[in-house]
Amino acid sequence: MKQSGLMSLVEAVANVIVGYGVAVATQILIFPIFGLQTTLAQNLKMGAVFTVVSIARSYVLRRLFEAIRVRGWRLRS
Repeated sequence: MKQSGLMSLVEAVANVIVGYGVAVATQILIFPIFGLQTTLAQNLKMGAVFTVVSIARSYVLRRLFEAIRVRGWRLRS
Protein backbone atom coordinates (compact mmCIF):
# COMPACT_ATOMS: atom_id res chain seq x y z
CA MET A 1 0.00 0.00 0.00
CA LYS A 2 1.31 3.43 -0.92
CA GLN A 3 1.41 6.26 1.60
CA SER A 4 -0.58 9.37 0.67
CA GLY A 5 1.13 12.73 0.26
CA LEU A 6 -0.69 14.08 3.31
CA MET A 7 0.44 11.20 5.49
CA SER A 8 4.02 11.63 4.25
CA LEU A 9 3.84 15.27 5.36
CA VAL A 10 2.38 14.29 8.74
CA GLU A 11 5.14 11.71 9.19
CA ALA A 12 7.85 14.22 8.26
CA VAL A 13 6.51 16.86 10.66
CA ALA A 14 6.18 14.31 13.48
CA ASN A 15 9.75 13.15 12.82
CA VAL A 16 11.07 16.72 13.09
CA ILE A 17 9.11 17.45 16.28
CA VAL A 18 10.21 14.22 17.97
CA GLY A 19 13.82 14.74 16.82
CA TYR A 20 13.85 18.25 18.26
CA GLY A 21 12.51 17.01 21.58
CA VAL A 22 15.04 14.17 21.72
CA ALA A 23 17.91 16.57 20.92
CA VAL A 24 16.92 19.04 23.65
CA ALA A 25 16.25 16.32 26.26
CA THR A 26 19.57 14.64 25.47
CA GLN A 27 21.45 17.92 25.84
CA ILE A 28 19.77 18.65 29.18
CA LEU A 29 20.68 15.19 30.48
CA ILE A 30 24.15 14.75 28.99
CA PHE A 31 25.78 18.19 29.05
CA PRO A 32 26.12 18.29 32.86
CA ILE A 33 27.92 14.92 32.80
CA PHE A 34 30.62 16.63 30.72
CA GLY A 35 30.65 19.74 32.88
CA LEU A 36 28.78 21.89 30.37
CA GLN A 37 26.31 24.35 31.85
CA THR A 38 23.67 25.76 29.52
CA THR A 39 20.36 27.52 30.00
CA LEU A 40 17.08 26.14 28.72
CA ALA A 41 17.06 28.89 26.06
CA GLN A 42 20.53 27.83 24.87
CA ASN A 43 19.43 24.18 24.74
CA LEU A 44 16.35 25.11 22.71
CA LYS A 45 18.47 27.12 20.25
CA MET A 46 21.05 24.34 19.89
CA GLY A 47 18.23 21.83 19.39
CA ALA A 48 16.88 24.01 16.59
CA VAL A 49 20.31 24.10 14.90
CA PHE A 50 20.68 20.32 15.20
CA THR A 51 17.17 19.89 13.77
CA VAL A 52 17.94 22.05 10.72
CA VAL A 53 21.17 20.12 10.13
CA SER A 54 19.30 16.83 10.47
CA ILE A 55 16.66 17.89 7.95
CA ALA A 56 19.36 18.94 5.47
CA ARG A 57 21.23 15.66 5.98
CA SER A 58 18.06 13.62 5.47
CA TYR A 59 17.18 15.55 2.31
CA VAL A 60 20.64 15.13 0.77
CA LEU A 61 20.73 11.41 1.54
CA ARG A 62 17.19 10.92 0.19
CA ARG A 63 18.12 12.67 -3.07
CA LEU A 64 21.37 10.66 -3.30
CA PHE A 65 19.56 7.36 -2.89
CA GLU A 66 16.88 8.42 -5.36
CA ALA A 67 19.62 9.22 -7.89
CA ILE A 68 21.14 5.78 -7.26
CA ARG A 69 17.73 4.17 -7.76
CA VAL A 70 17.02 6.07 -10.98
CA ARG A 71 20.43 5.22 -12.44
CA GLY A 72 19.98 1.58 -11.47
CA TRP A 73 23.30 1.35 -9.62
CA ARG A 74 23.70 -1.89 -7.72
CA LEU A 75 26.02 -2.84 -4.90
CA ARG A 76 28.31 -5.70 -5.86
CA SER A 77 27.80 -8.92 -3.95
